[in-house]
Amino acid sequence: MAATSGATIERLRAPLAIKVIAFVALTFLLERAREVVLPVAIAIVLTFLLAPLARALRNRGLNDALSAAIVVFGLLFVLGLLGSRLLAPASAWIARAPTSVQQLIDSYERLRGSIPFMAPPQVALRPAVTTRGRPAAEIVPAPAAPTSDPLKDKIAVEGIALTGALIKQAAWISISTDATIILLFFFLASERWLMARTVEAIPARRARVAVLGGFRAAQRDIARYLGTQAMINAGVGIATTLAMMAIGLPSPILWGVVIAVLGFIPYLGPLVFIALLLLAGTITFTTFGDIVAPAVAYAVINVIESNFIAPWIVGRRLEMSPLFVFLAVMACAWMWGVAGAFLAVPLLVIIRSAARRSKSLRLWCVYLDRGRPELPTMRALLGIGLRRRRRRGLATPGAQTEAMAGRAGKKPLLRKV
Repeated sequence: MAATSGATIERLRAPLAIKVIAFVALTFLLERAREVVLPVAIAIVLTFLLAPLARALRNRGLNDALSAAIVVFGLLFVLGLLGSRLLAPASAWIARAPTSVQQLIDSYERLRGSIPFMAPPQVALRPAVTTRGRPAAEIVPAPAAPTSDPLKDKIAVEGIALTGALIKQAAWISISTDATIILLFFFLASERWLMARTVEAIPARRARVAVLGGFRAAQRDIARYLGTQAMINAGVGIATTLAMMAIGLPSPILWGVVIAVLGFIPYLGPLVFIALLLLAGTITFTTFGDIVAPAVAYAVINVIESNFIAPWIVGRRLEMSPLFVFLAVMACAWMWGVAGAFLAVPLLVIIRSAARRSKSLRLWCVYLDRGRPELPTMRALLGIGLRRRRRRGLATPGAQTEAMAGRAGKKPLLRKV
């Protein structure tokens, strides 16, 4: 009977190829349906982060809807207050954009003249036409035929297409933001109801405990990770603000807030911020040292933060494998753009919390966790099983055969009647 049930379970298990195909299909489905999936994913992550606040308000006697409304409006108030503080410096940089872009184009034109394969097309003059009876001094060359620059024409065409794409993107961001706020309110208001119905639908008691424990662990891990990362980013933002003030870059507070936000994107966020500082230095200053000074100052701050401060504050529990963090950022950025890059690490924290509660997924925790700084050698890893077999006297196949024969000889051949 046991053998029959085991064979049935083996037949129900899907082959590895089918699992891989299903994973690839799910990945492309998430990428194509990002207009629907992205607001849901953002609302879920914010629900994991803000659910303890709503639960604390419910414990004080407020109902679910009122608790969720207070938390959502509080979040919007904080974001709106921060945005109003940054509106003036951001508007100043936007007002300087047309002149700055023209300056960049002029610098690029001067650069093109010194590179042979990038030089603009030369203006061809028509040969002068000689006329009988007229002196050579009176011969005026014909005006040159207008020549078109393919690169400038392409920039003009792409600029129009870029304007249309930005308008469409702005409309989509507005709709997605509204949908995320509404979904966040409903998730917070129905968080207790959803958990109760989910646990009630699971028949096994041990599975119920695992699901509820995994949900609470994911909430704790996300809150701990985002809180710790926010504290680190705030320190980096303050240090960057002071450095930009010392260098003389306009709107230093704006740059501090920008890096505090981009710091939630591992690896790619600091690289984007360095590119922005180089662009701002090119617009603001004239000498090479002043142009690269903001980027170099932030690079020094980033090296100190990533190698000394962050490992000491984050601790062993919150550390994750840098390889899988970078892969998660790349995959989520490909699927959902900039918002996906922000969601990559919180989603990875949720997956790790769920994997720790499941026996079939527990192996992934070995890859997601950062692990010990020193690893055992392969010889030591391969010698573990050999030492265990030697302790049992089964180091060789012959010893294993003799042990099996001995165990078989102890069994009676005939049953006693």
